[in-house]
Amino acid sequence: MFKKSNFIVLLLLFAIFVGIGDSFLPEPMKSASLNTRKTINEKLIGLFPNRRSKLKPHERTRKAIEEAEKGK
Repeated sequence: MFKKSNFIVLLLLFAIFVGIGDSFLPEPMKSASLNTRKTINEKLIGLFPNRRSKLKPHERTRKAIEEAEKGK
């Protein structure tokens, strides 16, 4: 059905279309390229959950300082 070389060419053209297509293509394809890139970015970012620590950033440090001051 598809030869390996045809697949590589199609993949390369798609990457160019998504990557820099909005800078040189005419208007209907320019907006399609931009929308495709935004959609792909949103989907890839959605794969990775936000990691938020359960503690406040400096809470552990403040507690250590207070304990050190009490110990003196």
